[in-house]
Amino acid sequence: MKINIAFSSFLMPITIASCYVMVYYLIPKYLLLKKYSSFLLYGLYTFILTAFAVVLSVFYALIFILDLKIVELPIARSFPFILIAVYLIIFLASGITLLRHYYGSKTNNDKLLTKVLETQLKLKEQELKYLKMQIHPHFLFNTLNTLYGFALSKAEETPDLILKLSNLLDYLLYQVDKPMVDLSSEMNHIQDYIDLEKTRFSDSLDIRMKLEDFPAELQVAPMLFIPFVENSFKHGGSTEGKLQIDINVKAELGKVNFSISNTLRESLPFEKGEGIGLENIKKRLSMLYADRHELRIEKTPNRFNVELIIDTNG
Repeated sequence: MKINIAFSSFLMPITIASCYVMVYYLIPKYLLLKKYSSFLLYGLYTFILTAFAVVLSVFYALIFILDLKIVELPIARSFPFILIAVYLIIFLASGITLLRHYYGSKTNNDKLLTKVLETQLKLKEQELKYLKMQIHPHFLFNTLNTLYGFALSKAEETPDLILKLSNLLDYLLYQVDKPMVDLSSEMNHIQDYIDLEKTRFSDSLDIRMKLEDFPAELQVAPMLFIPFVENSFKHGGSTEGKLQIDINVKAELGKVNFSISNTLRESLPFEKGEGIGLENIKKRLSMLYADRHELRIEKTPNRFNVELIIDTNG
């Protein structure tokens, strides 16, 4: 027993040295850097030198410990077993090193991915804020033009218009910055805007807005639909002396279907490029409802049709 311990103690420096070369030199310098040919070449050299050192240790045991009496050292009769045992320890040490590296790299990659996602989220939030900021001047510009026209003519409806505009501004200031609003609130906002335009167009407007029943808790991003309504008034044309606009909104199973159609003027600017409002809304849709929306815009000789379907489940 003492002889076996002495023999094993002699093999230990060889095993430690081989493990050290494999773990601290070959694996990090070649294998992890994907220099596979160099790793295989130097790994082969290491295994050959290890085998040579094991052979020397066996001879040392026979000559200096046992005086060439092989019978007294059973383990010395199985040189392949000794070599396999040494190689097994090397493989185990290498395997543990690779596992530690894998989990360490995975943890670092997860942290890096989290930082990247957080950065992307912050950029997305900043872009959304910028797009929302664009809504304010664009909407106010159109609405104040209407109010300006009534003020010039000193119309009696001007105070009522100012009150409605105040309600719209209240919505812009306190609701549009929220990530989500009730669909009912959004529709009320659109109705206030339509009431403003009704006053401006008087008898030259024929507008029909149909709202089907939808869940009270259903929410959407604010100011998604108003750009389409604004453009219907701004770019629509009269047929038989009236601008005709049809708006339909329905919701089923978490999907909101918004459609609007208006009579068309001959020279419509959409052919030259979409206005600020539509360009804005497309960007917001791609960010808020990337794979959960459908936007169809169709121009016919007499009408301009828009249909937007949003899936709020997600």
